[in-house]
Amino acid sequence: MQNSVINVDGLTKKFGNFTAVDHIRFDVYEGEIFGFLGPNGAGKSTTIKMLTTLLSPSEGKAKILGHDISKEQNTVRSLIGVVPQEYTADEDLTGYDNMLLMADMYGLPRSVSKKRIADLLSMVELVQAAKRKVNTYSGGMRRRLELAMGLVNHPKLLFLDEPTLGLDVQTRSVMWKYIRSMKKQYRMTLFLTTHYLEEADSLCDRIAIIDHGKIIKIGTPDELKESLGGDFIQLSLKNGDSKVISYIKSIQGIIGVRKVGNVYKIKARKAEESAPKLISLLVRHKYEVERLSLEKPSLDEVYLDYTGRSLRDEEVSSDEAARERRTVRLSRM
Repeated sequence: MQNSVINVDGLTKKFGNFTAVDHIRFDVYEGEIFGFLGPNGAGKSTTIKMLTTLLSPSEGKAKILGHDISKEQNTVRSLIGVVPQEYTADEDLTGYDNMLLMADMYGLPRSVSKKRIADLLSMVELVQAAKRKVNTYSGGMRRRLELAMGLVNHPKLLFLDEPTLGLDVQTRSVMWKYIRSMKKQYRMTLFLTTHYLEEADSLCDRIAIIDHGKIIKIGTPDELKESLGGDFIQLSLKNGDSKVISYIKSIQGIIGVRKVGNVYKIKARKAEESAPKLISLLVRHKYEVERLSLEKPSLDEVYLDYTGRSLRDEEVSSDEAARERRTVRLSRM
């Protein structure tokens, strides 16, 4: 039996007539990296704010390490660490002083916190920059400092809300290294939200796909991909028309077809067997194939299959976009 670190039962958050999180249920187990994958506005951050006691649920309940988030808020807060989506470090303080302030807020004795801060700054490779003001830090350095601040109380559970938002690909991969090392070194459980498909695939032991406040599917990355039951063919034509989909569906082994923009996304039991038949049929009907590729299922295909939309194409609200722009701007300083 796996030990449940987070137990969520029917958790719901409403803002007036709008339901941001809609009766979700899931468990997070000890020692895993659990991911919430979905676009901005899906309910990821709202869920984290409820689980970290910053928002009160409208309905339902949740427990963190056996403690009720509504009835035992102080205990819950003492057991968790949080790295929020937006930067929280004081830019006019040094990295070290930000760490010290965070430790003081948790009530840690200076005799304990100073040694702990030194160890954490070493882990995130910020020892040389510890006495510099945060407003001189690069985006990657800011994120690493936020990680260290989230660990200062040695939490058993760490929440990471879009931890690599705005970082370039190279810096993002460095952050992944730190996240993995935290799990191994501190033997902690991590709850991570992201809309980066590669991040969820690379880091998470299990993933919950969330859309419009509802959890659509939960599983390991491999389980989610295998649940689609086939491979994918992506097809572009120079002269496609309304008959193309019906022709494609007539080929044996084709499970489904969806047109996304100018691309036909075709699910096949065995793509390598269906592709030659597909080309032959299209040429026979005078269609010009512009591009054809075979792909194994990806998390984007999983998201598309379960929600009808590609995660890569999701748009954000104006408020969310403004917050994201601010975070991205700071991350690139």
